Amino acid sequence: MPDPAAPFDLLPGAADSPVILHVPHSAREIPAEVRAGIVLDDAALERELDHITDAHTAELAEAAARLARTTPWRFVNRLSRLVVDPERFPDEREEMLAVGMGAVYTRTTHREALRPADADPEPLVERYFRPYARAMTDAVADRLASTGRAVVVDVHSYPGTALPYELHGAGPRPPVCLGTDPFHTPPGLLAAARDAFAPCGETGLDSPFSGTYVPLEFYGTDARVGALMVEIRRDTYMTEPGGPAGPGLDRLASALATLVETLPVTW
Repeated sequence: MPDPAAPFDLLPGAADSPVILHVPHSAREIPAEVRAGIVLDDAALERELDHITDAHTAELAEAAARLARTTPWRFVNRLSRLVVDPERFPDEREEMLAVGMGAVYTRTTHREALRPADADPEPLVERYFRPYARAMTDAVADRLASTGRAVVVDVHSYPGTALPYELHGAGPRPPVCLGTDPFHTPPGLLAAARDAFAPCGETGLDSPFSGTYVPLEFYGTDARVGALMVEIRRDTYMTEPGGPAGPGLDRLASALATLVETLPVTW
């Protein structure tokens, strides 16, 4: 059962499912002690949350899990990525440091101040980032022990129009962008995703966002861990920015469920 004290939920799936639907950016919650370190006023913070949050992706993963014949596991962040971004490298390897968006953001989506430039990220990394990383590592290790492999499917969304923080925003912005890794995204996994999301419109690769999330313990070394990032353009399923979901969410949930069902036999 989920730990009510933890800032994330691990929601069990079928014992024989290797799939973990990872939802890192769907929440808006910011603890009061973290809010105190953010320089935006309340109205500006709400606007920033509208832009930076992958709205409704937790509901999308939940609906897909409910539809899939073999229920996937779900790992869902309950806190906003403005607390920490669990998918960033926590050191100088992270390219988003160039725009103030490492593991702890200091700049907004419009490159304005979010925290003081000299804010020390380490307390937030220690309190939130490292426990999250350990829990996700344990979840992947558990799938490996139970099924012999693990497949992390990241569930994200992105705005229809590029925001100033995007480093690679000039490229294509298809309805569904599939982020890949040369080591952890084998051809069968990618082909299954293309087929599953075909009813949702064009699928593209690694634009405007690229890469996948794999816990560092397995990254680049354990080929039993597969990974794929699914980035959905927000105007295909919701009112931007930060508005309600529309009927496109059901179509996407069906596609994600189809992908979940095919992974145990196609990869």
